[in-house]
Amino acid sequence: MNAGKKLNVKRLFSPRSLRYQLLYRSLLIIAALLMLIGILQYIIMKDFVYKNKAEALNAQVMSMPMDWFSGGNAPNLGDRSGNRSIQGEETASADRPPKERRDSPLFYQPGLSILFIGRDGMVTEISKETNVSAPILPAGDYAQITEQLEKHEKLDYQIVDNAAGIEQLVVYRLAGPPNKAEGLIQVSTDTDSLTQLLMTQLAIFGGLSVLALAAGLALYLPLLRRTLTPLSRVVVAAQQTDAGNLTTRIPESQGQEEIDRLSDAFNGMLERLEISFQTERKTTEKMRRFIADASHELRTPLTSIHGFLEVLLRGAAANPEQLNRALNSMQLESKRINRLVEDLLALAKLDQAPQLQLTDTSLDELLQEMEPQLQLLAGSRTVTLELASSVKGRFHADQMKQVVLNVFLNAVQHTEEESGAISIHLLEQNHEAIIRVTDNGVGIAESHLPHLFERFYRSESSRTRKNGGAGLGLAITQSIVSAHGGAIGVTSRQGEGTCFQIVLPLN
Repeated sequence: MNAGKKLNVKRLFSPRSLRYQLLYRSLLIIAALLMLIGILQYIIMKDFVYKNKAEALNAQVMSMPMDWFSGGNAPNLGDRSGNRSIQGEETASADRPPKERRDSPLFYQPGLSILFIGRDGMVTEISKETNVSAPILPAGDYAQITEQLEKHEKLDYQIVDNAAGIEQLVVYRLAGPPNKAEGLIQVSTDTDSLTQLLMTQLAIFGGLSVLALAAGLALYLPLLRRTLTPLSRVVVAAQQTDAGNLTTRIPESQGQEEIDRLSDAFNGMLERLEISFQTERKTTEKMRRFIADASHELRTPLTSIHGFLEVLLRGAAANPEQLNRALNSMQLESKRINRLVEDLLALAKLDQAPQLQLTDTSLDELLQEMEPQLQLLAGSRTVTLELASSVKGRFHADQMKQVVLNVFLNAVQHTEEESGAISIHLLEQNHEAIIRVTDNGVGIAESHLPHLFERFYRSESSRTRKNGGAGLGLAITQSIVSAHGGAIGVTSRQGEGTCFQIVLPLN
């Protein structure tokens, strides 16, 4: 039970729904902004209210005749100066001026204190019937204030605590004629009423803010629900997507830029997945065909070997001529199996993105080294090498020899032994090495050209042609060239010959 309550509380304060997260975070930001506005409002209003009160006090003092505080008529109700070095602590409450001379409504305001500070530092209280003691500054401060007022410098109100620690707002005016001031008038009033006014305004603002947040909670939730409707559509579409249903697309224009971008990205992902699945199906189909072809290629020599063994076991081994013919045939078939296995292993290694051991290699020197071997493989065919000098790059030398041999053997197999001519050209162009192997053989039909580099593919319809291997040589060649960052292509016309072109980067 307690665990369920804790879970509900956790969901309340840490919701997992995007809708409620947006709602709570938005309201939190709004509440923080309202709090900041309330603090700024309090600071600004406080200064505004205090300035208004100070201006009101100044206006009231200015409305009083200045001769009340000049010409020796300043009341002597007692010295309350805190500066004993100037005047001492004489008090003479009996010397108050007659009330009829100083009666003014200002003197009777509750919480208001009026002091007269003479040139000699004498501090005299003028206010009537007040229980609040006025704050008294040091004599040096009064002298500085008097000097500032005589220079017509702007003097704002001050907030000073009196002896009892009560905060008061204080303003100052000169007493007497403008150029012959005989003292300083200090008017102070407590700030309790002003603070209460500010707190009342702040409480009103806080209440209105709470009401605004409540209204926002009531109105914002349905608005969020409607706003997130397009996102809900994306969620539904994602839930309905599987490997068998990749054709469904989400509308890319739903009136919201972010959702439109999400829809576009989601549709792009579906398209890539669809292409990937199609590629996977094609790859799987190729793999099945590859396995079938490999099985067939292996089955043929194995069947032949098995047949010869049966013949030998039935008594042919006693005949030297039959024994020799069978052993020679079995040797040829075993070599065929060995070549096929080696080709399959080479393709498997190349399919695993091998890390080539590249070395500085001169292609023209490499082809010159291969010339005797090529002449031997060509038999009676004419072999021509036209090599540009100093074509150097970083290659795997043994694999590059295999590339040339595979393409050259393909040319040998498709040319007549007596009239055949094969040429090898090497040139450098745009920081690339180009190797062309051209023959004058029977050529290749245009329909076969796109499939030449597929594994186990043969341009002849019969799988038992007189010459040729298992159909892996060109596939291996393409894999090696691609591993070096190059490309291989072929052009051919039936009856005119074939040209293989290998392009390899030299950097």
